[in-house]
Amino acid sequence: MSSLAPTLAQPAAQSRDETPEHLIERLARAGRAAQRELARLDDSAKAAALRAAAAALRAGEPEILAANAQDVAAGEANGLTGAMLDRLRLDSARLAAIADAVEQVAALPDPVGQVIDTANRPNGLVLSRVRVPIGLIGIIYESRPNVTADAAALCLRSGNAVLLRGGSEAVYSNRAIQAALASGLAAAGVPADAIQLVPTQDRAAVGAMLQAAGLIDMIVPRGGKSLVARVQADARVPVLAHLDGICHTYVHSAADPEMARAIALNAKLRRTGICGAMETLLLDAAFPASQEVVSALLDAGCELRGDARARSLDRRVIPATTDDWDTEYLDAILSVAVVDGLDAALAHIAAHSSAHTDVIVTADPAAAERFLAEVDSAIVMVNASSQFADGGEFGLGAEIGIATGRLHARGPVALEGLTTYKWQVRGTGQVRP
Repeated sequence: MSSLAPTLAQPAAQSRDETPEHLIERLARAGRAAQRELARLDDSAKAAALRAAAAALRAGEPEILAANAQDVAAGEANGLTGAMLDRLRLDSARLAAIADAVEQVAALPDPVGQVIDTANRPNGLVLSRVRVPIGLIGIIYESRPNVTADAAALCLRSGNAVLLRGGSEAVYSNRAIQAALASGLAAAGVPADAIQLVPTQDRAAVGAMLQAAGLIDMIVPRGGKSLVARVQADARVPVLAHLDGICHTYVHSAADPEMARAIALNAKLRRTGICGAMETLLLDAAFPASQEVVSALLDAGCELRGDARARSLDRRVIPATTDDWDTEYLDAILSVAVVDGLDAALAHIAAHSSAHTDVIVTADPAAAERFLAEVDSAIVMVNASSQFADGGEFGLGAEIGIATGRLHARGPVALEGLTTYKWQVRGTGQVRP
C-alpha cells in the first residue's frame, strides 16, 4: 500500500479563473502561516519531522521512481542532452541518497537561536546577535528532482517555509517527492504548507514569485544562465544567486604528475553535468607531464578544445574559440590552455572564472597559499577535485545551492545561509540621555 496520503498526492490545484498572481499570493500566505508555526518548534521536533519525511521518501519509492520514469521518457522524447538526463534520472540508490541527505540535515545542529556574539555596553545594556529564520523562501529550479528534498529539508531545519517551483522536465518527480515529504511532515505534526510546490508550469507563476515582495522573503534560483539572469533582472525579492560553474583546474609546474592526472580525470569526467565539474584545464608550461594528462583525458572520451600550445600536445585536441573559455559545457568537453606560470594562471582565472570553484594542483606550499589568497571564488581548493564542491561533501548535509556572489553567503549554502539575525537588547531601566 502506498504511504502517500491521497490528499497530498498533488499540490493545491490552481482554479481555472485564478491568476498566477493570486495563486502565488495564496500559496505564500499559507506558507507564511506555516512558518509562524515552525518558529515555535524546538530542535527535537524539527529533527523528528525530517526523519519522518525521510522515511516517507523511502516508503514512497515505487511512486517516486514511476513518476521519474515519466519525466525521463518525456526528456528523451524532447531531446534533452545526456547531461540533463543524468541530472534528472533517479534510481533506488539515488533516491536512498536523497533520503539519507534529509536525515543528515535532521542530525545537524539547529542554527536558530544560536548566539553569534554578545557585547556589554558601558551603560549596562547587554546586546546579542541571535540567528533567526529568514521566513518564506522561494526556490526556482530546473531539472534536478533532488533539489525538492534538499531545499525542503534545509528550509525546515532552519525554521523557514519553502515555496518550490521546479522545471517542467521533472514535474512528475517533483510532485511525487513533495507529496512524500508533506505526508511525513503531517505525520509528525508539522503543517504540510511548510513545504509547498507551485502546481503549474505556467512561466507567469515564476514572474509572480519574483514580484511577491513582502510575501516571499528570498528567492534562490538553481538552473542555467538564462534562468538566473531572468531572476536577477526581474526580482523585487532579494536573490541568492548561483551563476555558471566555470571551474578551473591549474596544474602548477610543481604538481605531482600522477596526482594531476587523477584530479583532472575526476574533476571533468566523474559527473560532467554538475556545477562543480571542471570546464577549463590550465597546464603550466613548465609542468613536465602535460602530454600525459591531455592524452589520459582524450583516451577517456573527453573532447578537448585548446590553444595552440595545448594542440601541440596531442593532435586530437581541436582549436578552441574565444567563447570556449567562458562556456559551462556540462558535458564531456573541456577547454585547455598552456600558461606561463602562476601569474598567467591567476590572470586567466580572473578573466574567465564564474567565481564558483577553482583548483590548483601543486607540491609548492607557497604557490598553493598564494592561489588560495588571490583567487576570488566562493570555493578555492588545493590538490583536490572540484567535484568536491558540494554541501554534503562539506559536511553540511545538503545544500540549497552554491552562491557565487559576495553578499550574505558564499559557496554551498546550507543552514546558516538560510538564517539572518536580530539584535536582542537587555536593559535594567536605561533611558537615553
